[in-house]
Amino acid sequence: MRIAIGLGTDGPLEKTLERARGLRDMGFTSMWSSQIFGPDTLTVLAIVGREIPDLDLGTAVVPIQPRHPSMLAAQARTVQDAIGGHLSLGIGLSHKVIVEGLWGLSFERPFTYMSEYVDALAPMLRGENVATQGALVRAVTVSALGPKDVRVPGLLIAAMGSKMLQLAGTKTDGTLLWMTGRKTIASHITPTITAAAAAAGRPSPRIVCALPIAVTGNADAARVRINETYATYATLPSYAAMLEREGAAGPADVSLIGSREQVLEQLRELADAGVTEFSGAPSGNAVERDAATAVLLDYQSNQ
Repeated sequence: MRIAIGLGTDGPLEKTLERARGLRDMGFTSMWSSQIFGPDTLTVLAIVGREIPDLDLGTAVVPIQPRHPSMLAAQARTVQDAIGGHLSLGIGLSHKVIVEGLWGLSFERPFTYMSEYVDALAPMLRGENVATQGALVRAVTVSALGPKDVRVPGLLIAAMGSKMLQLAGTKTDGTLLWMTGRKTIASHITPTITAAAAAAGRPSPRIVCALPIAVTGNADAARVRINETYATYATLPSYAAMLEREGAAGPADVSLIGSREQVLEQLRELADAGVTEFSGAPSGNAVERDAATAVLLDYQSNQ
């Protein structure tokens, strides 16, 4: 299981570059960034990857509704060219409350929308021409989008439900997980997406898991803090379903919390469950965040 870390992109670009350089100097070579309400993540990653070579950078995730696949393909291929071929494009459906409530767009038939979107996007990322006429997504190209002769970016879906996992395994490189516990990954995520990939003749899928991580001597306080910090996620249907499947009362129950030895064991359990890359979100005060970072690097160095 590869180790990665989340790279926040909020705030001034120079601060993001400073954080990325610091993480690279520590030994992290893979970083994932979200796209929520801050700067455009792909633009920031283009600059980060250009300034700091040899970083593997990924989006976790870019919501697809505001971006036609032609636009996203051109942008992703441009970023891929800028950073030397180290981009993983993670995409997702976001949530109804955001898509309809904030953007005023339709959240109609989300699985169909994602399936048709991938049918258009995936060949575009490969530089192929596309003529798709789906019920919800239509796209036509007459030439390759973005720069020519670039390595195809990795494509992953934020997939957790069975149908979405089957789609991810059949048509993309894998899935990106958040708020999904170890038991659920072992019993549901890994077997579902792996079987779909095998049936489609595709390589073993990437399973990228991001979770809060707290290395601390006060686990009870960490649990309270994490439940408060990430309370919103427990109210969103896709994440709530994963917490319920796990038997988790809240975000803390799927987070990595405890002593150095306990968190290392939890990392090993994630690897045993089928996770191919873990992206940590350190939680707590400065000392606890530093301890979490150190444990991630310890695990990485002992691979």
